[in-house]
Amino acid sequence: MTTPVRDALPDGVPALTGDVLAIRGGRPLRGRVDVKGAKNLATKAMVASLLGETVSTLRDVPAISDVAVVRSLLEVHGVRVSEGDEPGSLVFDPSDVESAHFEQIDAHAGASRIPILFCGPLLHRLGQAFIPDLGGCRIGDRPIDFHLDALRKFGAIVEKLPSGIRLSTGGSRLHGANIHLPYPSVGATEQVLLTAVRAEGVTELRNAAIEPEIMDLIAVLQKMGAIISYEPNRVIVIEGVEKLRGYDHRSIFDRNEAASWASAALATDGEIFVGGAKQQEMLTFLNIFRKAGGWFDIQEDGILFRRDGEIKPVVIETDVHPGFMTDWQQPLVVALTQAHGRSVVHETVYENRMGFTDALVKMGADIVVHPRGLQDGPRRVPRRDLEQAAVITGPTPLHGADIVVPDLRGGYSHVIAALTATGESKVSGVDILSRGYEKFLAKLDALGADFDVIR
Repeated sequence: MTTPVRDALPDGVPALTGDVLAIRGGRPLRGRVDVKGAKNLATKAMVASLLGETVSTLRDVPAISDVAVVRSLLEVHGVRVSEGDEPGSLVFDPSDVESAHFEQIDAHAGASRIPILFCGPLLHRLGQAFIPDLGGCRIGDRPIDFHLDALRKFGAIVEKLPSGIRLSTGGSRLHGANIHLPYPSVGATEQVLLTAVRAEGVTELRNAAIEPEIMDLIAVLQKMGAIISYEPNRVIVIEGVEKLRGYDHRSIFDRNEAASWASAALATDGEIFVGGAKQQEMLTFLNIFRKAGGWFDIQEDGILFRRDGEIKPVVIETDVHPGFMTDWQQPLVVALTQAHGRSVVHETVYENRMGFTDALVKMGADIVVHPRGLQDGPRRVPRRDLEQAAVITGPTPLHGADIVVPDLRGGYSHVIAALTATGESKVSGVDILSRGYEKFLAKLDALGADFDVIR
């Protein structure tokens, strides 16, 4: 049956499930949405609460499924999680941390890759950790070897099993290490930080990721009593301490969600005010957005986004921070299908992130994916063997189609493409959007989108 969204309120809209969205496009999105704490900080700060000996409070926590998964995993390990003194805050009491059965961890982890980050804190607290097979969006190889190699250097004993990984300290305290990452991986950097803060001695991490969410995690750990210094050339030095206390911290805003709504305003020729968005963390995105024909106004409580005339073609090279984030390119590609000319997107972070363009081509876009990248032309970001490139020629009118969500950002892009297109589209698999977008359907409704939930 079809459930009209407005009949399902007043307190929100139906939760995203395996249902299908029937979207009627051609209507500009206009209005205000507010972004809360970043998914990529909140979930990691929740894990960090395991390291403290007193209660921690995290504020501006987004109501997304990834947060729910981490909460369940913390509770399985004996952490008492409760609502805080303001909406969107969570309190973590780790005084009774205990080992969890492998089956419990596997059941609560679902498709999340967060469990790998439990290793360091659990090794410190319990001397052992169990990690099930890891899920996550199918956007390319996200090897955990970086994580395991780092943990071994701290002194962890790693045993790979058919159903997952068992780690232990062998009865000894983990020790500091000199670690050089072959690539500035965000996840591996987080792993080192969460492990090194209570390891004996000094850890020097070279070629570290320096994303704003990483810096915010460092701020969380420093509040807990950690000694961490950030030095030039992607070097982070951590002096291990014996004990850490809890924290009280307000999460950095979700710049990925903010960029997604900005791209939606550009694609649909709408006007969206993103409450909570800040300029500094989005400088690189804002530059490309302006080059592509976007207009924005930086205000005290957020950023207003809209189109400034026709959309212009751009060349994008994704990269680690401070480069153009890989999470930003997928929503922006939808807008680039309406640009007057040829745009090129070089994806250098994940090798399978261009699969979402198949649905856009089905809707009428002119996109050619080069699975081994493009070798000609000047480049600022060093080429990688895994990279792909997409050439988008526009403008091409988009028409409605039946499409299936492939991953988090690609799924958002499909929804925005459907809202840009003429006619009706049916988008299935939208439940994955709940991993990173809080109250997604309610926000679409507030912006004037025309859609129904088909059960």
